[in-house]
Amino acid sequence: MKIETFALERWMTKWELLVTHDIAESGISPMSVREMLEVTRVDDPDAIIAEAMADRQLYSEARGTKALREIIASTYDGVSADDILVTTGAIEANFLVYNALLDAGDHVVVTTPCYQQLVSVPRSIGCEVTEWRVTPESGFVFDLDELERLVTDRTKMIVINSPHNPTGAYLGQAELERVAQIADSAGAWVLSDEAYRWLTHPGGAEQPAPMRDIYPRAVSIGTMSKFFGMPGLRLGWLAATAELAEQCWGLRDYISLSPSKLSDRFAQIAIANRACIQARNHDIIGVNLETARRWFTENGDIVSWHEPRAGLLAMIHVHDLENTDELSERLAESGVMLAPGSAFGLPEHLRIGIGQQPEIFAEGLERAASVIRQYRRERRLGALQPSSTLG
Repeated sequence: MKIETFALERWMTKWELLVTHDIAESGISPMSVREMLEVTRVDDPDAIIAEAMADRQLYSEARGTKALREIIASTYDGVSADDILVTTGAIEANFLVYNALLDAGDHVVVTTPCYQQLVSVPRSIGCEVTEWRVTPESGFVFDLDELERLVTDRTKMIVINSPHNPTGAYLGQAELERVAQIADSAGAWVLSDEAYRWLTHPGGAEQPAPMRDIYPRAVSIGTMSKFFGMPGLRLGWLAATAELAEQCWGLRDYISLSPSKLSDRFAQIAIANRACIQARNHDIIGVNLETARRWFTENGDIVSWHEPRAGLLAMIHVHDLENTDELSERLAESGVMLAPGSAFGLPEHLRIGIGQQPEIFAEGLERAASVIRQYRRERRLGALQPSSTLG
């Protein structure tokens, strides 16, 4: 397989374990297993941990335990455990669906900017990829009329992501139903990356139904990473038809074989008790949104944003700067992670995440303002320096 370098992952790997204030993180502030058990208010967390530690770590059921698949299936309408495949993160689920459904020459429409995998994998298969852009010019909103123009009778798949990584754009119920109508007119599948499902804002946009509930040829992708704050479990899933789930399972035999037994056990608890986790998340998001609003007001001369309608991510526009690559390095060197917009085709932006612990988020923003102002001063002074020539 020939595939392009994953630019964002390479950059994140360089810095994410070194910075002190990661405010580009795409998920909610991660929890330990013990914290998850305390947040979900289960009886006797010590006994659960002791049982898990004493259990022999055999291979788990290849497609995820029936218990976990039933819990996941219950979060959709009319979906059974056989329609679910548990995977090693959402990234594996996306990869399996692409390779199960697509062939070289197929036409695919992909929402961009996006998590790079969503556009790079179909290209590597040899598909013709058309980008459905969510742009600053549109105010970072989805243009459904544009999607309708992009889809043809050759379109095999439409790929959507809402709430959107990295812009915070949002597809409501009526908009998702229109996506389904557009897909149905072409006989196309819809791959719906729902990594930010349940990540609503206090008083914010209402949660729409998952795409799997709306359209029969839709595949909904879920993960323990974003809403649940447990990316280290490396566990995700796809909700599809039983036939497609089994086809993806057959492909997965050659990749990761089965999910982790420990991850499966703890995921069951977290998903079954997600209302408690949502309350925790609302507290974090509510505080951080207020902090961000104040910060953008106070620093409106150098930065601006379109506040996300749901999810955790948004793009910071750095005024009078065409490319933030060097600035993002400077920020990281100072201990603050804000991802470079060039990784998303938005080079004059930085990606921010509002899921960090509030005290770290607030201090990270203050440090970021100082670094950005200093960087702008240095650039301005450099531009004012007279050039010299050697004669």
